[in-house]
Amino acid sequence: MNKTQHKQFTRARRHNRIRAKVSGTADRPRLAVAKSNRYITAQLINDENGVSLAQLSTRNLPAAKGKPMVEAARLVGAELAARAKASQIEKAVFDRGGFIYTGAVRAVAEGAREAGLQV
Repeated sequence: MNKTQHKQFTRARRHNRIRAKVSGTADRPRLAVAKSNRYITAQLINDENGVSLAQLSTRNLPAAKGKPMVEAARLVGAELAARAKASQIEKAVFDRGGFIYTGAVRAVAEGAREAGLQV
């Protein structure tokens, strides 16, 4: 197993451990974060029905273009929280997706909190 495969494998194991404990409902959906080197994506998921309630990425958010990853991630969290508020969603559980809670992943959570979503 080379270094890249090992990193992917260990992140998948961490994500599986998190998913065993974290699940979204209609009242409190799961705020899942996915990250690549260029983009960050966040979505609100109702795991009971297997439905994505809202999704947003730095790729399709015009305000995030040209900004550093952490600032763009904060904007994604804030905009996703605004969409959740429009759907009468006040609370969510945070799923960091096996990523370390720092940098852009943390910025998504903080942006959502600043916009009024209880994460």
